[in-house]
Amino acid sequence: MKLCRFQPLEFKLDAMGAPAHPEPLLGRVENGSVRELLGDPFTEWRAGDRTWPLDRVRLLAPVVPGKIVAVGKNYRDHISEMGMPAPPDPVIFLKPPSSVIGPDDPIVLTPSSQRVDYEGELAVIIGRTCSQLADGADPRPYILGYTCLDDVTARDLQTSDVQWTRAKGFDTFCPFGPVIETELDLDQCTIETFVNGDRRQSGRATDMIYPVRFIIPWISRVMTLLPGDVVTTGTPSGVGPLHAGDVVEVVVGGVGTLRNPVVAPAR
Repeated sequence: MKLCRFQPLEFKLDAMGAPAHPEPLLGRVENGSVRELLGDPFTEWRAGDRTWPLDRVRLLAPVVPGKIVAVGKNYRDHISEMGMPAPPDPVIFLKPPSSVIGPDDPIVLTPSSQRVDYEGELAVIIGRTCSQLADGADPRPYILGYTCLDDVTARDLQTSDVQWTRAKGFDTFCPFGPVIETELDLDQCTIETFVNGDRRQSGRATDMIYPVRFIIPWISRVMTLLPGDVVTTGTPSGVGPLHAGDVVEVVVGGVGTLRNPVVAPAR
């Protein structure tokens, strides 16, 4: 099942009489349309009566996360291209919720960096409070589903700062979506990134050094994971720079395509 957050492309009048989009709604994508869901994806929901064609809605980032926990150095081929050693434990860092954008929203380059890279990734959406899971515990009951994410990175700042907060944390540097797939076979899952239609990255979830079944319990012993939190799982080799005018697409097999244009910073 593919869950989404969306706004119908129709207007209503606000209190001042100005046109405004409706509040974001929860939906389920089915057969080229979106059906409204009533309730909460983390507790209980039911199908509503209203549907819209997909081309009459704007898809948003599928959750509003309290935090984004990212795993770095999780593909050996990416570690090799970056000239880094394999880590003895998962390497984690945080991206701020203020960096989140949704499908088709622009990635805005920053004047603070001379090189901003794409990093296509598989991301996990947490569905239940998850804390202190033991090694070997099954994380699936705590996972709502999976989505596509672009861990946009100011590569030169990542190198110069040593720690990664600034390089990973600029506004618009965390596009994810377009949907949450609640049932995904990770053994068959592929992750690809395209820039202007050219494939730049290609990997499989089975290539991860630390797979999802290991990552979620491990992180849960560092910090409590809450419903709506996002855990992103690392990127395959092939990272490279983005330029104003580019269109970057992250494609996760079984989930869909996250598409974002790239624009220059405002002067």
